Amino acid sequence: MSRPVVECVLGIALLSVMDALIKELVGGLPVVEVAFLRYVAGSVLMSGVAAVTRPGVPRRDTVIANALRAVLVVVTAVAFFHALGVLPLAETLALSFVSPLFTAVLAVLLLRERLSAGIIGAIAVGFGGVLVIILGSYGPGSAAAPVADSATALLGVAAVLISAFTYAASNVLLRARAQRDPVVLIVLIQNIAPAAMLALPAWYVWRAPSGTEAMLLGLVGLLGTGGHLLLARAYAKAEAVRLAPLEYTALIWAVALGFFAFAEVPTMWALLGSALIVFGAYAGSRPRR
Repeated sequence: MSRPVVECVLGIALLSVMDALIKELVGGLPVVEVAFLRYVAGSVLMSGVAAVTRPGVPRRDTVIANALRAVLVVVTAVAFFHALGVLPLAETLALSFVSPLFTAVLAVLLLRERLSAGIIGAIAVGFGGVLVIILGSYGPGSAAAPVADSATALLGVAAVLISAFTYAASNVLLRARAQRDPVVLIVLIQNIAPAAMLALPAWYVWRAPSGTEAMLLGLVGLLGTGGHLLLARAYAKAEAVRLAPLEYTALIWAVALGFFAFAEVPTMWALLGSALIVFGAYAGSRPRR
């Protein structure tokens, strides 16, 4: 197993545990505040890493490109954290697995890669899986609960899909920048810029965290920083299309954490839809021969 693959898998594992902690936090704190404090903690940690490693002064193009990516990071975080608060962990992760399919489309538009019939078919299968989860778990006649709760869940589904798209766009930019910029600078800007963007909205909805929540937020910052450092290192050494299928390992963590931490048992529809999404995304992300 190559080093970038190991780093990617470990990074995804850390971020999956972070997601479980965030799901717990957004039950008592506003989503925007949780996102803000997650990046504040990450900024403090990465500032320490930068002080030790001394990656140098960032160039103008480095700041601009990574600040643009930070906007995508903010949208991804807020949308995904909202979804974690209203949907089961495993189903949230399953829906997010359309992101490799979005990556394929963005690779065509931004990197001018050829969109083959196989990739088009993979996208169709992946979205079929999304529809299975939506209609089976939250559609009319489902056992997913009252209409009001179903409406909330559908908004959660929409939030996951938005976050999947912005996450894919962020990874495409990460691949482009990780070959030019030091990994430490990328992750440092990825924390400082979102914290600055979310400061005012977080102040508006602010609720003082309890001691336990403060400790969890610190752990969230540590896990998020470690996870993104590992992913940035992996994307600097391997093509995004080769690493995309490894995102599916998050489902293993999501099911385990959801079951043991939140007593969430994935539905038949979630498992079936997940299988379709994984198959479609894997088929679409396989390198052409």
